[in-house]
Amino acid sequence: MNQEVYQTIKALADKYAADLKQQVDLRIEEMKGDDNSHYLLYRVLGVSDSEGNLIDIYQNKGRFLYKYAGAFLEDAAFNCMKYKYTNAAKIKIPNTLGSRPKTFEIDCLVGNIAHEIKWRDATTDGDHITKEHTRVKVISSKGYVPVRVMFYYPQRTQAKKIQETLETLYVGIGGKYYYGDSAWNYIKDYTGIDLLDILEQIADSKK
Repeated sequence: MNQEVYQTIKALADKYAADLKQQVDLRIEEMKGDDNSHYLLYRVLGVSDSEGNLIDIYQNKGRFLYKYAGAFLEDAAFNCMKYKYTNAAKIKIPNTLGSRPKTFEIDCLVGNIAHEIKWRDATTDGDHITKEHTRVKVISSKGYVPVRVMFYYPQRTQAKKIQETLETLYVGIGGKYYYGDSAWNYIKDYTGIDLLDILEQIADSKK
């Protein structure tokens, strides 16, 4: 294992973990002053006040956790690429096919390979396909090869259908689409760094 990369990602994990804890602790403290009159509806539906309180707390915790988990993994993957390819960069390009959004972000551009890095994508929004279709076309028209790297595939049927459509879109325009095991393997093959192994070691060290 590359110890330099391990230490970089370990430090990144520690930072995200500390930020997550701070945000969660702050929100829980804020919630102590919340108006809980909506618990009436919970009780009507057979959920006690105490259980309703726990549900509200964990719903808030979950929102922060998903946000920080995704941001951390995407940041860690970028660091692997940046270590191997020093010219790797996040850039924004203008939307030449529409007015909204004005720009599209490329998570990691290496040469002419435009990576979109996502920890997961569970959206079921049809507009998401339209936006992604435009995004991939704009990237391709700039002479870049769009490559989507998504580490965790969604579980729900509708969300899976969205991803199947996106995969067809990427491949049809000459790009690549990696998800699940193939995404982890892509990072390993492309950078020489086994990110999954590093994350497992970091997780084990926190038991």
